[in-house]
Parts: sequence; C-alpha cells; structure tokens
Amino acid sequence: MAPLGAILFMPNTYTQLYVQIVFAVKGRGNLINEQIRDRVEKYITGIIQNKGYKVYAIYCMPDHLHLFVSLKPDLAISDLVRIVKSESTKFINEHNLIVGKFSWQEGFGAFSYSHSHIDKVVNYVMNQPNHHKTKSFKEEYLMLLKKLNIEYNEKYLFDWIE
Repeated sequence: MAPLGAILFMPNTYTQLYVQIVFAVKGRGNLINEQIRDRVEKYITGIIQNKGYKVYAIYCMPDHLHLFVSLKPDLAISDLVRIVKSESTKFINEHNLIVGKFSWQEGFGAFSYSHSHIDKVVNYVMNQPNHHKTKSFKEEYLMLLKKLNIEYNEKYLFDWIE
C-alpha cells in the first residue's frame, strides 16, 4: 500500500509531491471576509478533490489564499491554479458573495516540501491569521521566496497594497 500522499499515476509511476500554493485577490482588496471564507474554501477544496488531488490545508485570508496539496503528474501546477482561480471566481461572482466583481491577481507562488514537513506546513497554513498579526502578506511572501532561495524580480511580484 502506498503511503498517504503518494499517488499512483500509471503502472510503474509513483509520485510524492507536496506543494504550498499562494495567490492574491486582484487589487489586493480585502474581499474574502469571514462571512464567505468557509464557503470559498469548501468550494476550492471541491475543485481540487474533483481533479483527484488531496487538500491538506487551505486558508483564505481577506486578500490572499494559502493552499497545501499533494499533486500527481497528470496536470501542471499552473493549469491547476488556473482552474482553481477561474472556477472559484465564477462561483464567487455567480453567488454574489461580494459587492462588485471578484477576481484573483495574475500569478502565484508554488513551494514544494518533503513528506516530513507536512504537519509543519499544515500548521503554518491554518495559522494564517496569527502570522498576519505581525507580518504583512508582502513580508510573508518575500520571506518564503528568500527562505526557499527562489530568485525573483520585484517587477513581477503581486501588486502590493501598503
């Protein structure tokens, strides 16, 4: 039997891919409030599960989202993020969960972790409100990029609202 998170893709293909995905609300508006957060998280979880992926943790802050999933090699991360953004945007707008039109910013961060880090990353994602009591989203995101030695160009980061 395969360990949790190890997904059988096709005969003789085995993977163990854990990724934290982060993306922001367009214009960095504080649009995902506590009244809709649970509905949005459940809907996004459903999108991902319907694609055959496992969601370990999800937390929608008012202006950005953290998602920790295990992946299989049948879909590129960028395609999964595009589907999640597109379908969740449609859901939010069709159900009038916010005043005006909702959309996500272009781009995302994707950070890989080993099996031994699952509990730590789940804890990190689920404790987002505590992290943001002392750290802005920009500070958090730049810290992730630096901690994981990811080269970046400031020009292509999210639109920050200070």
